[in-house]
Amino acid sequence: MSATYEISPELDETLKRWQQPAVLVGVMLFVVSIIGAFFNPDEFFRSYLFSYLFWIGLALGSLAILMTQYLTGGAWGVMTRRIFESASRTLPYLAIFFIPIGIGIPRLYRWSHPAIVQGDEILRHRAGYMNPGAFILRAIAYFLIWLALSYFLNKWSGEEDERGNQERRLAKLSAPGLILYVFTVTFSSVDWAESLADHWFSTMWGFLFVAGQGLIAMCFGILILALLSRRKPMSEAVRPIHFHDLGKLLLMFVMLWAYFQFSQLLIVWSGNLSNEIPWYMPRFASNWRALSIVLIYGQFFVPFLLLLSRRLKRNPWTLAGVALLLIVMRWIDLFWVVMPEFYKGLQVHWLNFTVPLGLGGMWIGAFIWQLKKRPLLPVGDPKLEGALLHGV
Repeated sequence: MSATYEISPELDETLKRWQQPAVLVGVMLFVVSIIGAFFNPDEFFRSYLFSYLFWIGLALGSLAILMTQYLTGGAWGVMTRRIFESASRTLPYLAIFFIPIGIGIPRLYRWSHPAIVQGDEILRHRAGYMNPGAFILRAIAYFLIWLALSYFLNKWSGEEDERGNQERRLAKLSAPGLILYVFTVTFSSVDWAESLADHWFSTMWGFLFVAGQGLIAMCFGILILALLSRRKPMSEAVRPIHFHDLGKLLLMFVMLWAYFQFSQLLIVWSGNLSNEIPWYMPRFASNWRALSIVLIYGQFFVPFLLLLSRRLKRNPWTLAGVALLLIVMRWIDLFWVVMPEFYKGLQVHWLNFTVPLGLGGMWIGAFIWQLKKRPLLPVGDPKLEGALLHGV
């Protein structure tokens, strides 16, 4: 069975133990959140927005890393390919879960109210682009591009298992696909997140989301690979050198996220313009500052210092621990991006937890369902043997 890298009975049982509670808890929490929406719809839609940005960022980051693998090669890409493919195949479900954001436009975005737009010169200037109809049409266009990329990458990868090498056309799609990914993530992040601050803009905004999505996807890949490596067949294939490679890539994403964050802050602060600085003022000058400090240390300094250790990167469980920390930090990061636009001071509501956990439970259930559909390693990939012998 290990020769084909199909899921072993032991691993299948383990996956069921993860999947069933995740779906059950996810559905229950989501139902509770919907009930909460009737009592506090504003808080529900705000919580839903940052939660949705988190989970779709994981799927899109996985899609981007998948395309990067086909362009760069490397043993790390072979060992994690099925994980990222499975995550990217959750995009159809996430397209459906975008519907509540469309419904919540009037409660989330000031530019959706004609009376407010008429009284604001800047919003009048942007009205041709930022209006509910155009917002929905652009979202449909983004999803069509993402779904097309995911469909063909997964289709051709599946054909590779049956027919042999498909690397050439996978790479040909991945090159323009990555360009489309960067553009669509930039525009969607402006639409869905940056436009909450209707007078503010940042030329680094899209890159921040690209880096954040890559970071969370790499963390998720490491975490799942560590869990899979406890059972056959992955216990026979994955070795410390593979985690070492992933750890180095994770360190790169940590540094890239920090670089983009600092670049945005430096540009805004050095410009000292009254229409740019206000985005940072509530985050630094109120009790939101506490989360700012948590992010500086939790999403950069602590993981950066830990990932300098070769021994830590070669141990799947210590590396998975750092990945889990960064996943939590990414959740806090998106909370810090969205919520200060609605509250001058830090406020925490129970919907801030039930909504992301509800969405997450259902997403994890869909991910595991997709993961079980194919062998855990790409058996038709000509680089598979080299990946298995990597470092020997």
